Amino acid sequence: MKNTPYHRKTQSDIDEPDLFKNEFKDVAPIKQDKIPPQRFSSKQNSGLKQKNNADLAEIKQVAAAFEFSDGFEGYFDIGQPLKYVKPETDSHEVKRLSRGDYPPDFILDLHGINKDEAKHEIAALIHAAQKQHVYCVSIMHGKGTYALKKSIPNWLIQHPAVKGFHQAPKEWGGQSALLVLIDLPLHQAKY
Repeated sequence: MKNTPYHRKTQSDIDEPDLFKNEFKDVAPIKQDKIPPQRFSSKQNSGLKQKNNADLAEIKQVAAAFEFSDGFEGYFDIGQPLKYVKPETDSHEVKRLSRGDYPPDFILDLHGINKDEAKHEIAALIHAAQKQHVYCVSIMHGKGTYALKKSIPNWLIQHPAVKGFHQAPKEWGGQSALLVLIDLPLHQAKY
């Protein structure tokens, strides 16, 4: 504060700059590293582009290889939480899903996506889960108009790699999500 006729300097006004200097007297400036960012040569860039194009082509191929039918409708008991167990799968595994024993390694959020896009995303998710040896995934469909919530279970039943699914526990989305078990060969299963 300025020394005006209406303000007299107090002891705290005088000591503030000195207190600040004393607090930071041992502080030294940080030296900036001068390592330039890595630049890829054009040869490396073309290799990365080819890999990304190959990955994209594989995802498109997977989505095209498995098409979900909208004409198939499974039976689900409306008095129970949404669940499905493939006939040759141990029903105890799906019960473990409902308890939250299997945390999902992949989460697919379908909010704002139409049904056709959702089909392709789900097919790609299942393929990626199998490829990366992921046993449990989560599909978040939201509540909205219930269009996806009603369709997704019917699509999942059709896929041969789906062992079962259960409405997610609250910590994984509750009524707005499904936890899905993916069929992996025995030597690949994580759990």
